[in-house]
Amino acid sequence: MQEKQWEKEYRDRKLVTLDDKPQSSVLKFLKFLKKEEKVRAENMCILDLGCGTGRNANYLALLGNEVTGLEISATAISLAKSRSEEKGLTVTYIKGSIGAPYPFADNHFDMVLDVTSGNSLTEAEREMYIKETHRVLKSGGYFFVRALCKDADENAKYLIKQFPGPEKDTYIMPELGITERVFTREDFTATYGKLFTILKLDKETHYTRMNNRSYKRNFWIAYLQK
Repeated sequence: MQEKQWEKEYRDRKLVTLDDKPQSSVLKFLKFLKKEEKVRAENMCILDLGCGTGRNANYLALLGNEVTGLEISATAISLAKSRSEEKGLTVTYIKGSIGAPYPFADNHFDMVLDVTSGNSLTEAEREMYIKETHRVLKSGGYFFVRALCKDADENAKYLIKQFPGPEKDTYIMPELGITERVFTREDFTATYGKLFTILKLDKETHYTRMNNRSYKRNFWIAYLQK
C-alpha cells in the first residue's frame, strides 16, 4: 500500500496524466469481447481497480454499465467524481486499496479492469488482489489486465539495477518513491493463471512521458476469464 506516494503523484502529476479519454488498450479489449466472445459491454456490472481519475470507468458508464471505481488516492477520486457528475453519469467511486479485502459480495461483477495498477502492490497485497478479484467476479466473467513487462524492456532492467526495490523484479521510481513490479511472461502466467484462464496475452510497446522525456516501456495486455 503506497497511499502517500500515489496521493503526492496525483497532486504533482509527474507521471500520471489528466486525460479524460478511455485508454486504447481498454477499447481494444471491448472490441475483442464483441468480436470473439460475442459479448457487448452493455448492462454489465463492472469494477475498475485503481481507477485513477475515472477515464475508463466514466466511459464504461456512458455505455450503459453499472460501474464502480476503487482507488487509493483521495485526489484522484475527487476528480473522477467531478468528471462523472459533469457528464451526468452515475459511477460509484470508493477510496481504498486494491491490495486489501474488497467491500463487495461474492460473484458480483461481470467484468474487472486493472489498467497498470497492480504493479504497485507488494507480493502479499498481490495475493489478496488476485483472490479478491476472483471472489467478486462472476463465473465466466472477464478480467482485463495491463501490467508492466520485463521481457526485452531495457528501461525496466536499468531501473531494477539502479533503483532496486525490496522484492523480486521491483524498483523504486526515482523522484516519485513509487515501487513497481515488472513481470516476465512466465511470472505473469504463473501469477494470474492460478485462478484465471488466460484467453490472450500479448506484449505491447508504448512510450511513457516523465519530466518532459519519453521512455520506451513494454506492457503485458491480458484477457482473462474466471
